[in-house]
Amino acid sequence: MTIRMQMSLWNINSETGNVKYTISEIINFTIRSEFTLESFDEHPSWEKERLEERRYRNMLPSIDEAIKELEIAEKLNPGPWVKHSMNVGIAARNIAEKVPGMDPTKAYIVGLMHDIGRRVGIVDIPTHVYEGYKYCMGKGWDEAARICMTHSYLLMQEEFQYEPEREDEKAIKAYIMECTTDDYDKLIQLCDSLAVDYGFVILEKRFVDVTRRYGIMEGYIKGWEVAFGIKEYFEEQMGCSIYDVLPNIGKTTLLTPKPWSPPGKKSD
Repeated sequence: MTIRMQMSLWNINSETGNVKYTISEIINFTIRSEFTLESFDEHPSWEKERLEERRYRNMLPSIDEAIKELEIAEKLNPGPWVKHSMNVGIAARNIAEKVPGMDPTKAYIVGLMHDIGRRVGIVDIPTHVYEGYKYCMGKGWDEAARICMTHSYLLMQEEFQYEPEREDEKAIKAYIMECTTDDYDKLIQLCDSLAVDYGFVILEKRFVDVTRRYGIMEGYIKGWEVAFGIKEYFEEQMGCSIYDVLPNIGKTTLLTPKPWSPPGKKSD
């Protein structure tokens, strides 16, 4: 028997509601039924789905592209920030896997890319934030660019209760003042505080590490409180501690390596 099948079979009503079938399921059913498949027309809704998928994919690099970007950046500016970025990606992916509605692949990619602005050299926070944003926007990776902007500013709008003088800080302020954090912003802000170049540590350890390197800066304590709040926010959705999904955190938290210093500069 020869039949002509439309992809409208994608949605088939049953007593329990709409049931979705994949293309392969439909074709395999046809073969098993000993029908001859003469033609297979796409359902109109599939074009929209493909466009949305393409748009999503184009707003982010692939995993391979993100890793390649880090490899290139490491040659331009070697340092522990590259391994830190890899670990931020791992932490973000592992947490997102436990949070309903989050995409672990997207979480992994934006985690890998959050510090990509450091490719330009050893620079301060605003410079690496803005350089990362510009670089990702130039590639068409809007979602990654957003994370480059938001990851360093736990307090978001509260961080900018002053008028910046530098052009890059003015641009960052304008962006942050119009931005409302979503779960991916929050996730990378959190994971940035959980990941180090040698693995993962509890938040308290990470805060001490940053303070040893940069000293106590205004707003640090408020930022710590926000980080703990984000931790609790995700743990409620995960149904477990974030530390349960971070490999070997019990061991790495106990390590106390000296703070990294750029080549030619002695560490304290």
